[in-house]
Amino acid sequence: MEEFVKVAVTTDLPPGEIMLVEVEDERVVLANVDGQYYAVTDECTHTGCPLSNGELDGAVLECPCHGSEFDVRTGAVVSPPANEPLAQYAVKIEGNDILVGPSD
Repeated sequence: MEEFVKVAVTTDLPPGEIMLVEVEDERVVLANVDGQYYAVTDECTHTGCPLSNGELDGAVLECPCHGSEFDVRTGAVVSPPANEPLAQYAVKIEGNDILVGPSD
């Protein structure tokens, strides 16, 4: 994706929650960590399992298939079996709109 796209409004995603959004045919997990919004790819780097079915604990997103854990703020692996970080997307807030843009 080359430009920022509106995917939600801030009231759609309370703190401590995640939601799946699609941006230009890409599945992206949007997370609210204490009022800060982060976006990472929906596909676990271990087996491709959808992370949007996982659980968010603080800033850590757990894959529902094999328990890999990722920091949604950075995409970094926190706990194996995954060993590759997640693709991360830029997020910006305009008024109440949440926009997702190009990956870092």
